[in-house]
Amino acid sequence: MTIISSLFRGKQTAEEILEPTPMTKLCRRVFKNHSFLIGALILIVIITIAVLAPFIAPHDPYDQDLARRLINPFWHDKKTADLHVLGTDKVGRDYLSRVIYGAQISLLIGFLTVLISGVIGTSLGVIAGYFGGRVDMVVNFIINTRLAMPVFLVAMAAVVAFGASIHVVIMVLGLFLWDRFAVVMRSITMQARDLDYVKAARAIGCSTPYIIIREIFPNVLSSLTVVATVEMANAILLEAALSFLGFGVQAPTPSWGLMLNEGREYMFFSPWLLALPGTGLFLLVLAINLFGDGLRDVTLERER
Repeated sequence: MTIISSLFRGKQTAEEILEPTPMTKLCRRVFKNHSFLIGALILIVIITIAVLAPFIAPHDPYDQDLARRLINPFWHDKKTADLHVLGTDKVGRDYLSRVIYGAQISLLIGFLTVLISGVIGTSLGVIAGYFGGRVDMVVNFIINTRLAMPVFLVAMAAVVAFGASIHVVIMVLGLFLWDRFAVVMRSITMQARDLDYVKAARAIGCSTPYIIIREIFPNVLSSLTVVATVEMANAILLEAALSFLGFGVQAPTPSWGLMLNEGREYMFFSPWLLALPGTGLFLLVLAINLFGDGLRDVTLERER
């Protein structure tokens, strides 16, 4: 019996040694998820272009040259490829440089908006989900009040009242896009507060801030990241729509939504003025959505 049991223990040890590590399992899940890989690849390329914009942009995006206005891109006129690869806009600004810097503006607005709304929504959601009772009722009332107000119309009214600028757009979107964070965090926190490790921390006398920060928050972080990607794409689209209507980023800032607005009067004669910023906006939002969708699948599979 001793020899058989020792052999059995040896077999178990060998299986444990051959079992892949958690990091290996995570890498396998990531590389099997095509949405995550495609979204991450496109997103990395766009972020790299935005960060390196001062070094890779061939011209200053604000420099105007009326003598070179509405120059065609290289596929229409190869002679202009040396100076302006993607042509120029209606006041002679290099379009490639403006498209590159437009990625900077969209990413900046998307990131800062999610940062502001994420802090507000996560705080309200975690507090409501953990304490429940009257606190939950008050937070639910605040969430319902926010949901009763259409974001786009309120954003337009706020921009008219305080003036149109990139700072106003970021603050308005940040203060009105937190509801999804609050709803998701409230639901997940209500589930987490009744788990054994939270009860154990409460039983040994841990303070409420310690339990929320050290026990609950790390376990809802994956869901928070997924919500952040969805809201970032939503914020970028809302900014582009506001800029297109003239209520967002103002000229001469190279915003993709503003570039669409400036190019719409030439859509039949110079359609690339719409196609180029529209393609950039499409790729960025697609990449964020694919990344968030893949991240959700990877984290859910890990939790299972």
